[in-house]
Amino acid sequence: MSDKPTVLAVAAHPDDIEMTMAGTLLHLRDRGWEVHYMNLANGSCGTAVDSEEVIIAKRAAEARAACDLVGFVWHPPIVNDLGVYHRNEQIYQVVAVIRDVRPRILLTQSPVDYMEEHQNASRVACTAAFCRGMVNCYSVPTRTPIGDDVAIYHALPHGLRDPLRKRLRAGQYVDIAATLAAKRDMLACHKSQKEWLDVSQGMDAYLEVMTDFGRQVGALSGRFEYAEGWRRHNHLGYSAREIDPLSEALGGLCVIDEAYERWLDEV
Repeated sequence: MSDKPTVLAVAAHPDDIEMTMAGTLLHLRDRGWEVHYMNLANGSCGTAVDSEEVIIAKRAAEARAACDLVGFVWHPPIVNDLGVYHRNEQIYQVVAVIRDVRPRILLTQSPVDYMEEHQNASRVACTAAFCRGMVNCYSVPTRTPIGDDVAIYHALPHGLRDPLRKRLRAGQYVDIAATLAAKRDMLACHKSQKEWLDVSQGMDAYLEVMTDFGRQVGALSGRFEYAEGWRRHNHLGYSAREIDPLSEALGGLCVIDEAYERWLDEV
């Protein structure tokens, strides 16, 4: 196991991490953290032309290339697209990764999102982290339970709205201007996804969609030109006390939205 502090990013599909999390991960890497990257689904449905076997291989190669480009540790997906559910067999596999990696920070998707698989990925990640120290919780493969504190942060969904169109804002914002170019380079590795989104969702400016999303989140922050937004999960079951290692690690690059914090205490 590395002596470096570790962060684990868990998302549903290849390129989800690049879209909403990679700028923050790159900052952590630059501050000496070991970064682990896991997509639960393999991208099997992300094509208009390829067979399932071909697109799965393409998407894995693209995700690995993105990780190799920036020095992240890639973990293989565990299910096909449309197969991410809050089920024991998936939770047990993520528990094994968490016990191996021992992350201080877990970044995952929003629990409310326009896409159900994103929501399901968030639930699987949170449950797996909650179970990390349970001696009678299986993991696949078998790994020794751990008792380390972990803080979970949820990314903002693409579109900045929940499934019922309610506008969302973050509790803290990370300035990603300095990591935006590397984030774009990572996303550019996902060539087959660009081709698919061009056809299926009209995203004919794939990199610009991601960049514009960062600009929108930056505007929400009221401070940064480009940002990623995070909502911190309740600490109960994950740490003995309330902790915020992301703010501690990034200092002035990460700002708390005090209005959001006050809103949390409203009855």
